[in-house]
Amino acid sequence: MRYSIWALAISAGLAACAAPDTPGTHVWQTLSGEPPLVIAHRGANGELPEHTIEAYTLAIEQGADIIEPDLVLTSDGVFVVRHDRYLADSTDVADHPEFADRRRVEGGRDDWWVDDFTLAEIRTLRARQVRPGRPTEFDGLYLIPTFEEVLDLAAAHGVATEPEVKSPSQFIAAGLDPLPELVRILRLRGLDTADASIAVQCFEPDFLARLNGEIDTPLLMLVFQMQELEPDLDPLIPTVALEDMIAFADGVGPYKALLVDGEGNDTGFIARAHALGLPVHPWTFRDDDPVGDGADIETELRRIYDLGADAVFTDFPATAVRVRDAMATE
Repeated sequence: MRYSIWALAISAGLAACAAPDTPGTHVWQTLSGEPPLVIAHRGANGELPEHTIEAYTLAIEQGADIIEPDLVLTSDGVFVVRHDRYLADSTDVADHPEFADRRRVEGGRDDWWVDDFTLAEIRTLRARQVRPGRPTEFDGLYLIPTFEEVLDLAAAHGVATEPEVKSPSQFIAAGLDPLPELVRILRLRGLDTADASIAVQCFEPDFLARLNGEIDTPLLMLVFQMQELEPDLDPLIPTVALEDMIAFADGVGPYKALLVDGEGNDTGFIARAHALGLPVHPWTFRDDDPVGDGADIETELRRIYDLGADAVFTDFPATAVRVRDAMATE
C-alpha cells in the first residue's frame, strides 16, 4: 500500500480544520484519526459553472482541501476538464454555428463530442451550469481549462488534486489512449510518486491496473452499485469488490448509497474498507439534493463523518467544511 494522498494532505496541513477557540474532544473514525478531507467536486459547482478555474478558486477560498477535475481528451491529445465527453450540457457549443457540422450521434446520444475538437476550438467555448435550480447568471463567462492549468492553480494555493480519468476505454476506442499523456504530465511535474499531492481516480479497474504499473501516484477506485448493471443483485454489492481492488488501488470512492441504506443505517462498507487499509471517499454530497430517508445535508454529512469517511466529494465545499469544523469542537 502506497503512502497515501490523504495522509500527505493531513501532514502538510492541507486538511487542517480552522482552529476552534475552544478545542473539542471529537474522536474521528478516519484511518488517520484526523478530520476528514473536503473534496470540491468539480469545484464549488453549486454556485458557479462546474470545472472552471473560477469554481475551483471559490472552492479553495471556502476551505476545500482537494479540488477534483474530470479529464477528457481533445482530438489533438490535450486533457481538458469536463465531466462528460459530450459538450452540449456544460458548454455553449450549440450556439456556435461554425461547429454545427460536428454534431453526431454516438451511443444513442445526438451531441458534440470533445474528441472531435482541437484544444484551440475548445478554447472558443464557454462553460454553463448543468444542474437545474442552480445559478445561471455566470453561464457563458468562463473558459474550459486544461488539466495542467488546474494543477497550476492547486500548486499556487497549496491544495491537493484528485483528477478523474473519464471513460478511458471510449477514448482508447477512438484512438486516444489517456494513459501516456497522463503519465507524461505527472512525471514532468514530479507527481508520479507515492507521496505526491494528488490521487488519480477512475471507474475502470483495467485502466487503474495499467496505471499502477507505470507510476507510484496514489490511485482511487470509484465504485457504484452493481445493481445498476444487474437489477437482480443486492444493492450493497459494489462494481468492484474491495478485496479485488487492493491489488492496484490505494483507496476507494464509493457512491454514498453503498455506505448508508435507505433508512440511514450503516452498511459496514467503511469498516470493511478500513480493515483492508483503504481510505474511503464517498460521493456526492449536495445541499440541493435531499437523500432518500429525508435527512438534510447537515444530518447526512454528520452521519458520514461519524462513520469514518476519510473525505467527501461535495458540490458545496463551504457546507462540508462548516459541518466538519462544528463537529471538531463538540
